[in-house]
Amino acid sequence: MNISRYIPAIDWLKTYKKSDFHADLIASVIVTVMLIPQSLAYAMLAGLSPEVGLYASILPLVAYALFGSSRTLAVGPVAVVSMMTGAAAMEFAAPGTAEYTGIVILLAGTSGLFLLGMGILKLGFLANLLSHPVISGFISASAIIIAAGQLKHLLGINAGGHNLLELLNALYENLPNSNPATLILGIFSIGALVTFRRYMPRYLQKLGLSQASSQLLSKASPVLVVILATLSVMYLELYENDVKVVGIVPNGLPALSLPSWHIETLSELLPSIVLISIVGFVESVSVAQSFAAKRRQSINPNQELIGLGAANISSAISAGFPVTGGFSRSVVSFDAGARTPMTGIFTALFILLTLSYLTDAFYYLPNTVLAATIIVSVVQLIDIKNFLSVWGYSKHDAASMMATFIVVLLMSVEAGIVTGVGLSILLFLWHTSHPHIAVVGKVPGTEHFRNIERFDVETHPSIVTVRIDENLFFANARVLEDRVNYLVAHQGEIKHVILMCTAVNLIDSSALESIEMIHSRLQSAGIKMHLSEIKGPVMDRLKSTSFIQHLSGSIFLTQHQAVENLLEYEAKC
Repeated sequence: MNISRYIPAIDWLKTYKKSDFHADLIASVIVTVMLIPQSLAYAMLAGLSPEVGLYASILPLVAYALFGSSRTLAVGPVAVVSMMTGAAAMEFAAPGTAEYTGIVILLAGTSGLFLLGMGILKLGFLANLLSHPVISGFISASAIIIAAGQLKHLLGINAGGHNLLELLNALYENLPNSNPATLILGIFSIGALVTFRRYMPRYLQKLGLSQASSQLLSKASPVLVVILATLSVMYLELYENDVKVVGIVPNGLPALSLPSWHIETLSELLPSIVLISIVGFVESVSVAQSFAAKRRQSINPNQELIGLGAANISSAISAGFPVTGGFSRSVVSFDAGARTPMTGIFTALFILLTLSYLTDAFYYLPNTVLAATIIVSVVQLIDIKNFLSVWGYSKHDAASMMATFIVVLLMSVEAGIVTGVGLSILLFLWHTSHPHIAVVGKVPGTEHFRNIERFDVETHPSIVTVRIDENLFFANARVLEDRVNYLVAHQGEIKHVILMCTAVNLIDSSALESIEMIHSRLQSAGIKMHLSEIKGPVMDRLKSTSFIQHLSGSIFLTQHQAVENLLEYEAKC
C-alpha cells in the first residue's frame, strides 16, 4: 500500500533539502508577520475574540501541510468564510457568548468532516456547480457587506444586520453615538494602509531594494500600521476616550477537545455547513491551481478536500473556526520563496510562540485598526471590471452574476448562492434545450462541411445534411424533430437526410425515441435517413438497440464519404 497517496507530505519530505529549509524558514517569518494581524481581524469578523484567529492558524496549518496536495497554498482564516461563519452562528446565539463560540467550533468540525467525506468519495467535481460568474458575484457582494459591517468598529458604535440594508439602517440610527477618537484612528489606519501599499514599493526601490523585495515588504505593511496604532493608544491613553482595544489575550493554546453537538442544532446548521465547505474549497483550489501552474506542479482536487477537511477538524479541536486557503497569504508565501508545505509548519510554530510569550503586546491593539485592515483587504475583492467583461461575452452568465450579487446584498449569503446556482442551472437547461442545429454544405475544393447560412457552400437538392451541435437528450430531442419536419415540408426534392453527429457525445433514451420517430416519418415519405461521424461511445450504445438494424439508410465514417456515396447512388438511379 502506497501511504504517500494518502499523506502527500511523505513525498516532499523524502527530497527535502537544506536549501529548502532555509527558504521555507525565511518565508514562514514573512507569512507569520502578515498572518497575525489578519487572523486577529478575521476572528473579529466572525464575531469571536481576536485570539481565536490565532488558534485557527496553528494546528490547521500543520494538518494541511501533511494532507494537502499543494506545495504553496497558505491555509488559515479568510474574510469571506469568516463572514459566512459569523452569519450562520448569529442565527443561534449572540456573539461573545459561550454558546456562540460552541456553534462556531461545531461549524469548523462538521465542515471538516463534510470536506473529508467528499474527498474520500472523490466528489470534488460537485464544486463545479458554483460557476465563476456566481462566485465572482458572491465575493463582490460579500466584500461590500464585510466592509459595511466593519464601519461600526470604525465609528465605535454598536450596529448589526444580516444584509446590507439592515447594516446601513443600523449604522444610520447609531451614527450620533460615534466616537471621534476611534473614527480618526480608523481613518488614519485606512489611509496609512492604502498609502503604504501603493507607494511603499516605489520608495523602497529608490532606496536600492529589488522590485520583488519591495513588493514583499509592502504586503507586510499592515504590521507597521498595527504597531503604530497600538503605540498611539498606549502612550496617548486613547483607551480613556472609549477607544475599544483587544484587551487581555490568554497565553497558549486552549485545551484540545472535541466540539459538543446536538442533532437538532446540527440539522439546522447543515445548509451553512455545506455552503461554507463548498465556498471554502472552491476558493482554495482556485488559488492552489494558479500557483501550481506557475511552478509546473499539479494538485489533486480530491486530496485538497482531504487536506482542507483535516485542517478544519484540527481547527475545531483547538477551539478555532472554519479555515481555507487564502489568496493574499499564498501570494506572500510564494513571493517570499516558500518551496514546500514546511513553510506552514514553521508558521504555525511562530504563531504558537507568539501566543505563548507575546500576547501582552496585543492588549492596546485598537479594534478600529483591525476593522481598517479588513476593509482595505476586502475592497480589492469588488470586481466591477469582471462583470463588464462577462456582460460583454455572455448575458446569461452576467445575469447569474448579478442575481447572486443582488440577493447576497439584500437578503443573505445562503440565498444569494442558491439563487446563483439555481439560475445557472436553469440557464444551462434553457441553452441545451435550444441546441444549435445547422443545415450544412460542402466548402468548394475541400472535404469540410459548414453552415449554409454562414459560408458559400455546395448543396444538392436531393440531399440534406443536418448537423447537431449539442448532446441529444430529453430536453432538446423534440427540437430536432421539428427542424427535420420543417425541412422536409419545405424542400420537396429531398431523398436523403443525413444526421451529422460530430458534436454529439450522448443520445439518451428520450432522444433515441425522437430519432426513431424522425426515421419512421421519413421512411413513410420515401426518404432515407443516414448517420455520419458518430463517435465511438455513442455508436456502442446504438448497437445495443434495434435501431441500427431497421435504419433505412447507412452509417458513414465521414460526412464527405456520405455525400460522395449518395451522389454516386443517385447518379446510378
